[in-house]
Formats: sequence, structure tokens, C-alpha cells
Amino acid sequence: MSDHDSLLSARSIPNGAPENISRRRFLLSSAGAATGALVIGLGIPTRQARAEGAADGSSQMAPGTNVPAFLEIRPDNTVRLLSPFNEGGQGIFTAMAQIVGEELDANPESFLVENAPAGSDYLVVYGKMRITGGSMSVRTSYDTMRKLGALARNMLLQAAAKRLDVSMDDLSTEPGHVVHAASGQKLAYGDLAADALDMPVPNPDSVTLKNPKDFRWIRQPVKRLDVHAKSTGRAMYAMDSHVDGMLHAAVQHAPRLGLKPGTITNLDDVKGMKGVHSVHKLDGSVAVVAERFWVAKLGADALQVEWQEPTEEEKKTIRYMPADFSSEVYAKRLADAQGEGDTAESEGDLKKGFDGADKTVTATYQSQYLHHAQLEPAATLARFNDDGSLDIWLPNQAPEQFQSSIAKVAGLKPEQVNVNSPMLGGFFGRHFLYPGANPYPQAVALAKAVGKPVKVIWTREQEFLRDPQRPMAAVRFRGGLDADGMPVALEAISATEGPTEGLNGHTEGKPDPMAVEGLTGKAYKIPNRRIAELYVQTPVSVAYWRSVGHSMNDFLYEGFLDEMADAGGKDPYELRMKLLEGNDRLTTLLKAVGDLSGGWKRGPFDAEDGTKRARGVAMASPFGSEAAAIAEVSINAAGRVVVHDVWEAIDPGSIVNPAIIKAQAMSAATLGVSQVLMEEVSYKNGEPVARNYDMYPILPPDRAPRIHVKIIESGAKMGGIGEPPLP
Repeated sequence: MSDHDSLLSARSIPNGAPENISRRRFLLSSAGAATGALVIGLGIPTRQARAEGAADGSSQMAPGTNVPAFLEIRPDNTVRLLSPFNEGGQGIFTAMAQIVGEELDANPESFLVENAPAGSDYLVVYGKMRITGGSMSVRTSYDTMRKLGALARNMLLQAAAKRLDVSMDDLSTEPGHVVHAASGQKLAYGDLAADALDMPVPNPDSVTLKNPKDFRWIRQPVKRLDVHAKSTGRAMYAMDSHVDGMLHAAVQHAPRLGLKPGTITNLDDVKGMKGVHSVHKLDGSVAVVAERFWVAKLGADALQVEWQEPTEEEKKTIRYMPADFSSEVYAKRLADAQGEGDTAESEGDLKKGFDGADKTVTATYQSQYLHHAQLEPAATLARFNDDGSLDIWLPNQAPEQFQSSIAKVAGLKPEQVNVNSPMLGGFFGRHFLYPGANPYPQAVALAKAVGKPVKVIWTREQEFLRDPQRPMAAVRFRGGLDADGMPVALEAISATEGPTEGLNGHTEGKPDPMAVEGLTGKAYKIPNRRIAELYVQTPVSVAYWRSVGHSMNDFLYEGFLDEMADAGGKDPYELRMKLLEGNDRLTTLLKAVGDLSGGWKRGPFDAEDGTKRARGVAMASPFGSEAAAIAEVSINAAGRVVVHDVWEAIDPGSIVNPAIIKAQAMSAATLGVSQVLMEEVSYKNGEPVARNYDMYPILPPDRAPRIHVKIIESGAKMGGIGEPPLP
């Protein structure tokens, strides 16, 4: 079980019974519902709905039952689903439609799926909060969403039986219709929706879910629901949001974290620019509000600001970046850090294992800071309404957390803040609540100051200045081999500051699980082992990144395992197979990726094009899934590493949409190659060197490998898919 899964178990995933909602009650809470539609939602038992607001406890949502996901069957036979998970290219809207549609017996293509608004009614993940991340969406909601569809179908059958005056046993369904075979009558779901609205919701235990062998849409490559809108330019992102009378704003961030705006020496000149409305000093930035964004950007870029250092007292309460900080120097500090660290995982007797070892292998591996570098820069539109409420549009992965934080910033109650979650232009962990890394405080402050709606868009340069990064780490490995060259002891101590402790603070004596995952949880049978974190604070704002700790730690661990194999005279593929003896799931997966690659061969060997190549193999167990990969590489005449092919086998237990899984695996493998070969955030004099893609290149098509994916369904508990293929 991964640290993420442990967190899920500890927080009790709700799997409550759907409940009917009166038409009046629903229409009051969702103006988008159609008259005469069947509307139901999923209830959470009160004992599982202990809701909480922001991490700082600034807001408490009332416990109890409402509806974490609405399903609306409209008179025109379309199905509207409010997804508790945000769509950001990962395909969750399509997956939700497949799961609900399977049990409802409605074609997923007939679904209109939208992001659900913020509020306690939609708390599905954890039971305490709703996030889109951690590869959790499908696996934590699969059973619940199936029940939603099955119970809606049952209510439609009840309505049809009453209208036709027949037994429900005499009825069946086909996509979008109830069928009475004896009379040949067929009733559309939309025609029955108004009648079904008055039917009681049956006990969930009385409704039988489909046998997987009878699935029509689950496990099929159903066409993505979001592709057409994206291909035609109709998909709406936060930076596309628009309301009447709004103004535009651009910002200039302080060059270093913690600095404050002082005198603006050319203030009058910028205020006098045509189209400029006003100039503002904000927390760690200055902003120009204008009639058009381009004017605002030109004004913000032109501002000449004398940035001030915070006081010593202020430094104690903020993340402050000193002017002499260098990522190169910090990397050396991590590599040289001494100490045993705080134990995250321990097995056997480490001292005995090393004392009895025939040979000891040591190495230190390092990972670099990384940008999220998503294509969509951060943006927020804020509008205060006459009734005192606040409408806000922004990219986010946790609507209720943002709602609570925005309310605190605006001086409102959470229920007065209407969070709209447009489609996201990439996730990668970027859109969580990171101090100083989201534009909503700026948008709220500016809208309040000018008395009009304001949309703030960060340029790429400003995004790179405030994007919180994947942590840097140095992992000190020590391995012991017996006389036969087999590993008998392994210790890994990671010197780092993990993303969770970077956000919430370090707890003395307790490692950040996200800092060491991928070092912990490995299935190899090494009898004596210890994994630890040695906490070393960084002034850099750190964050979650796609596959979090696995993104670096599995790569480092597997690399060191190869060094141990080499020192013991073992083939790396065969060593892994030996260390996994008795684990049928993982040996099957390892064999599958070997077969997918045409048969394991380590190399070096001569390829058909005359290049000398070699292969590497690695495995990972992130987010409830299992992954194995083989890469074929060469080094060209210029000394550049070329990755020619990546073969990846992924076992998520069971699947919903194989096409989405393959797309996720290919994107994850591409990102993995990109971060290893090309990406790195460097700091000099306390400032990030790269401000755009010219200085922070990502993998171009001509350097991307061919990627081959095989899906294995072992039947194990369903795991995640968005992140597991990356490590």
C-alpha cells in the first residue's frame, strides 16, 4: 500500500447511497437543471461526512448528507453529470460517463459532463475534501458512480412499469430506453424522467450491478468527450473567462520570494499610458489594471520598482529567498549532508546485514528542481456581486480548499464564494494551494480596489518566477552483497525538504512520506533495509509534481539497484526477477515488458542503423498500480544521450478506458524522458535563471522516443493511472 493509499484509508472514502432530491431543492442549488428532468445524487452517511475547510482550519463545512455528484436525465434524452473531479486533459469526464453510463445503460456520448461547483455537497474523495490528484479520481469513485447509474436506471424502470401497468420484471433497457418486449413498446429515458423523479430511491443493496463480462462501455476505448471542444476552440480555460464590464490586469512579481514593493519611480508615466486604469502595490508584486490585457502587460513590464527586503521578524513568517542563494551550492550542501535522518521504513537487521556482507556498494544520486511548465499560465477572474457574494474563475485541483482560502482573503464566508473550475490546461500538481503561487489573491484585491470585475493573467515569465517546484534531493545509497552477488542489505537516506513539509512545516522526528515514496514500498526481497529522510530546508517554494516522490525516487533506486547488479555480476533484468520470486503479479509484469520489447537484451549491441545501443529496465509501484519499463538508448557523436524506444507495461488492476490509459502512459513516459534529459530549474543570486521555454526546454518531438504500451489486468484492486507510468 502506498502512502497515498494509506491516506485514503485513514480518511474513509465515502461510498454512500444515492438519494432523491426534490425538484425545488435541486433547482434552488443548480440553476442549470432542466424542467422535468430526473435528478439524483449520492448521499454520504453523516459519520463519513465530517467536513473540513482549509488546511489552516479557517472554515468548517457542516457535517451531514447532501449530494457529492448530481446526475440529471433530461427530457431530450441527454444526460448531464456534475463531475466531482476536474477535467484537465486526463480524460476524467469520459471515464465518469463510461462508469455511470454502463450501469444506467446510456451511451457515454449522450453525456454532458461538467465540473461540479465547490461546496460540501460534492465531497467525494477522502470524505473530508475533494481533490483531483494523486491518480485517485476513478479508483476512489468507481463503485459509487456505478451505483449512481444503477439506481437511476432502477427508478426509470419503476416509472415505466407504472406507466405501462406492467411488472418491472417484464422490462429491460437498451441504450437510453426502457423496453417492454411483450408489447414492443420502447420508452425513452427523457420521456420517463419527470415520472421517475417521483419514484423512491431503492436500497442500494437491492440493486444488482452488472457482471463485468456484460460491460458494454467499461473497458472499451470510448471516444473522449472533451476532444471536439478542444479541437474547435470551444473549450474554456480560466484565461478565456469573461464577464461584462471586466478589466484586465498583469503583474510584475518581485524577483525574489519575500521582497516587498517600495517606490515605483515611473508611476506617473505608467498611469498616463493610454488604456491604463490604475497601478497597484500588492503582496510581493505590483499590478497594472487596464482596459485590455496587452496594455496591462506593457504597463506592468514597464514599472520600475525599488524592491524592499522584509524585516527579520517578517522573515520568520514567510518563505524568504536570500540574494546569495544558488541551486548549485544547495545541491552540494544536500550531497554533503551528514546524519542518519528519520526512518520511514525499516526491515530486518541492517547492521547485521552489512556486517555479514561480502561486498559493499555506495553511491549518491541527485534530483533537480523542476518546473511544472504546464501550457496554461495561471489566471483568475474575480467579480463581487451586489448581494456581497464573490464569483471567481480559476484553475484548481481542490475547489473546496480554494473556496475556504478565497473567502478568508476576501473577508467572506465560504458559502459566499462561488468557485468556477474551468477546464485545466495541464495538472502536474501545479494547481493546489501554494502560498504566493496563485493569482486569486491579486484578482480579489484588485476587483475590490477598482469596484469592477478583474481578470489577472500571469505571463510565462511571471509564472516561472512563482511556480513552486519539485523538490531537489540527494539520496545516499549503501548496498550490501553476499558471496553470490545477491543484495542482502540496502540503506537509502534522502537529504531533502519534501513537498508536504514544505507546505505545512517540518515535524521533528517525522519524515515526509511524499519525500521518500519510491524509495519506500519497493517489493524486492532484500532482507535488511532502511529508508530515511534527512530534512534540509530550502528557501525555494516546493510543490507536488506528477507522481510526486516517485518521479525521482524510483529512478534513483532502480539506478542504484543496477549498480548493485553490476557489482555482483548479475544481469539487471534477471536480478529483478530473482528478487521478485513468489510475487506472481510483478514477475508477470516484468516478463510482459520483456516480451513487449522483443525479448530482454542488455547490450551493448549494434542496432540496424549502426549505432551502439544498450537497454535498461526499471519498476515502480505508485498509486496502487504496478509499472515496468525498458528503455533503449545510445550516445551520439556529440555525446548526447538518445532514447530510441520505451516499452512500458502497466497493471492498474482493472481498467475503464484502455485508450486513455495508453495516452496517459505515453504522456508520462515522455515527461519522464524530458525531465531526465532536459529539464532543470537553476537559481543564481536568489533568482530562477529560466523565465520561459527558451531557457527551460522541454522534450521536442525530434528527441521523443517511440513508446510502446501494454496493459495488464491482474484483477487486483483498481489503482491509479495518471502518474504510475512516469517513474
